[in-house]
Amino acid sequence: MQDVTNDATTLRDRPRAPAAALPVRMACGIAAVCAGLAAGELAAALVRPQAAPVVAIGSAAIDLAPTAVKEWAVRSFGTWDKTVLLIGIHTTMGVTAAVLGPLAAARRATGVLLSTAFGGLGVWAALARPDATTWDALPSAAAALVCAAVLLLLTAPRTARRAARQAARQAARQAARQAAGRTARRAAQPDGRPAGPGPRQNAGTDGTVAPGDRPALAADEPPPVPHAHPGRRSALTAGAVVLLSAGLGSAGRHLADRRNDVSAARASLTLPRPARPLPPPPPRAGPAIPGLPPLRTPVEDFYRVDTALTLPRIDPRDWTLRIHGMVDHPFELSFADLLAQPLEELDHTLSCVSGEVGGPYAGTTRWLGAPLPALLRRAGVRAGADQLLGRSKDGMTIGTPLECVLDGRAALLAVAMDGAPLPVAHGFPCRSVVPGLYGYTSATKWLVDLEVTTFAARDPYWVRRGWDRTGEVRTASRIDVPAAFARVPAGEVVVAGTAWATHRGIAAVEVRVDGGPWQEARLAADAGPDVWRQWHHTWTAAAPGTHRLEVRATDATGAVQEETRRPPFPSGATGWHSTVVTVH
Repeated sequence: MQDVTNDATTLRDRPRAPAAALPVRMACGIAAVCAGLAAGELAAALVRPQAAPVVAIGSAAIDLAPTAVKEWAVRSFGTWDKTVLLIGIHTTMGVTAAVLGPLAAARRATGVLLSTAFGGLGVWAALARPDATTWDALPSAAAALVCAAVLLLLTAPRTARRAARQAARQAARQAARQAAGRTARRAAQPDGRPAGPGPRQNAGTDGTVAPGDRPALAADEPPPVPHAHPGRRSALTAGAVVLLSAGLGSAGRHLADRRNDVSAARASLTLPRPARPLPPPPPRAGPAIPGLPPLRTPVEDFYRVDTALTLPRIDPRDWTLRIHGMVDHPFELSFADLLAQPLEELDHTLSCVSGEVGGPYAGTTRWLGAPLPALLRRAGVRAGADQLLGRSKDGMTIGTPLECVLDGRAALLAVAMDGAPLPVAHGFPCRSVVPGLYGYTSATKWLVDLEVTTFAARDPYWVRRGWDRTGEVRTASRIDVPAAFARVPAGEVVVAGTAWATHRGIAAVEVRVDGGPWQEARLAADAGPDVWRQWHHTWTAAAPGTHRLEVRATDATGAVQEETRRPPFPSGATGWHSTVVTVH
C-alpha cells in the first residue's frame, strides 16, 4: 500500500481562523453583557432602581472610595461627578465584555465563571447598602444568568459542526468522481489493464504521488475538520442582541420611572401658609450688578452634592418619620402630621464643605418647614445625648451636633424651598436644615428617621471617613465680578461678590489690589445672619497690565477670615479668594 500522507503537509494545509474572527468574538462578549444589563434593568424595575447592577456597583464604589478620591472627583468634575463615574463603569464593563467573548470561545467554562463573578459583584454591592433587602440581589443575579446563557449561545461551536459536515460531503463527492474516472479508464483499455494515473495525480514511475497533489480519502478515513470560527451570521446575531438589549434596558428604566414617579403627587401637594410669614428681603439686599449672582438662588441653579446615583422617590402618602433613641417618648409622624405643625419660614444660605475657596457650592433660598426643636421637646431628649442622627431613604446618615439644634436657631424639617414643594433632587418630601452648619452635618435629604444618640455610640457617614463632626461653616468671601482673567478697560472698575458666615452674619468686607492696603467694600442691605451678604467696591484701574484682586470678610463676632489657604478636608476650606484681571 502506498504511503500518501504527509503530517507536515496536513498541518500546513489545515484551515486557520481568519483575523476577522477576533472582532466577532469580542462583539459576542459585548452582546452578552448588554443582554445581562438589560435583564438587570428589567428586574430592578420590579424591585427598585437602586438595585440595578450598574447603580449598585457605582454606589459601592462611592462608599469605598478614599476621601481624597472623592474630593478630587468633586474638585475636578463638580456636579458632573456621578455622570463621570457611570461613564467609567460602563467603559470598564465594555472593555471587560470585549475580552470575555474570546475567552468564552476558547474556554466556555471561563466565560460562565466570569459572568457569575460579574453577577456576584452586583449582588454583593446591592446587599451591602444600608437599606438593602433580600430582593435587591435579584437584578444582579438575573443579569449574570442571562449574560452566561447568551454568551454560551453566541460562542457555541455550531460553525465547526457545520464545517465538518460540509467537508464530509465534499470528500464523498471527490471520491465518487475519482472512482467513476477509474472505471471509465479501465473500460477504455483493450487489454483490460488499469489505466494510468488521472490528470490530477501525476504519479511517478515508482508509484508515488507528487507532493503537490491531494489524494482521495480512504473510505474509513475521517474527513478533516476545519478550524471553527464565527462568521458574518454570528456578527449579525451579536448586533441584533445589542440592539434588543438596548431596547429592553430602556424599557426597564422607563418602567422603573413610571412605577416610582412622584411628580403628580408633588404637583398636587398644597402647602399650608406659615404660622409667621417672613417679610420679603430688603430691596437693597441684592444690588443689580451685571454678573453678580442674585440674592436668592433659582431652584434650578441650586447646587447639588450627594452620593445618590439614583434619586429616592417617596410618595408623601407613604412617608413617615420616626423620632427615637435617647428620648422619653418616641413617636412617628405622617406627612399630614408634619404639615399640621405650625410651619415657619427661614431665609438661609446653604453651603457644601467640599467647596474650594471662591467655589460655587453655596446657594440661598427661603425654606418652609416644621420647627425641629419643638418636635424634639415633644419626644423628651434625655441627658447625655449630643448627636441627632438623620437617616435618608437610601441609607445615608448625617450627624448634627444636638446643641446646634436646641440653642435657639431656626432648625427646620423643610418641606418647601422658594415657595414650592422640595424638588426630588433636593430631598422631597422632607429634609433637614440647620443654619450655621455645612450640609454634611445638617442637611439630610429624603429624611425618614431621626435618632437622638451620641457621637461616641454612632459615627455618621462622613465622620467615619475622617470629616470633622462639628461642621461649622467658616467665614467665606469670593469675587464674582469681574470674572477670572477678564480684560477690563482702564478707569473705574466695579469689583463685587458675596460673603457668608451663616448664623453669625457678615460685618465687613475688604478688597485690596496687588497686595496693597485693604479698602473697605460697600455692603448691601443685611437680609439676616443666616443669609449671605453681597458687596461691591469701585477700583480705579490706572496702570495697564495684569493685576491681582483679593477679598476677605469679617463676621459679626469680629473674627477676620483666615488667610492661610487650606483644602476642604476635614473641616472646610480656608484662605482669601483672589482673581487676576488684565487692564487694557
